[in-house]
Amino acid sequence: MHIDILTLFPGMFDGVFGESIIKRAQEKKLVDIHLTNFRDFALDNHKSVDDKPFGGGPGMVLMCQPIFDAVKHVQTTGPIADEVILLTPQGKAFNHDLAMELAQKKRLIFIAGHYEGFDERIRQNLVTKEISIGDFVLSGGELPAMMCVDAIVRLIPGVLGDDQSSKDESFSQNCLEYPQYTRPANYNDMTVPDILLSGHHGEIEKWRKQQAKQRTQERRPDLLDKEIK
Repeated sequence: MHIDILTLFPGMFDGVFGESIIKRAQEKKLVDIHLTNFRDFALDNHKSVDDKPFGGGPGMVLMCQPIFDAVKHVQTTGPIADEVILLTPQGKAFNHDLAMELAQKKRLIFIAGHYEGFDERIRQNLVTKEISIGDFVLSGGELPAMMCVDAIVRLIPGVLGDDQSSKDESFSQNCLEYPQYTRPANYNDMTVPDILLSGHHGEIEKWRKQQAKQRTQERRPDLLDKEIK
């Protein structure tokens, strides 16, 4: 997979993409992540990318030209992107199902904005999908981009080493993950459930499904509106 991120602050991504799973995925050539500063496409001497909104109002709005030109340039560096994604509180809520959908794509472009918002023509004529990570406002789209990319990359076959790991995680079957334990079996008189020490894999699997459903009912009953496989 090839992922492009258009941002005014490419340095923000160094720590996240240079560590752990995303770093290993890039080293294994399972994903190629490229950062583009769309300020580089500004035309004036001040490298302006934003301006005051027509009709008045607070803040500054990102202009069409730098972002359109940046996307056009990025699209010439490889196959046309399957999706051009705008990170915005007005977008569709990001979840596991959407991450799974995007993980099947060959190329994605994310646009991480700043300031008060985007010129509406960017939404109408350039973007194919708008994504929100929640009902709150951040200073920019960089953190949402990191979160989306992390959730997507870990679903690419081969990234986690054991592909079953991503299938067993919370939300992968419309419910939260079952409780997990590891050694020692008894720590300060806090013990592991006997079933997990029994060696009866069929019974363990039933226990895990029951625990997952119970935990989901207690914490996220809205997820049970979907079928639990």
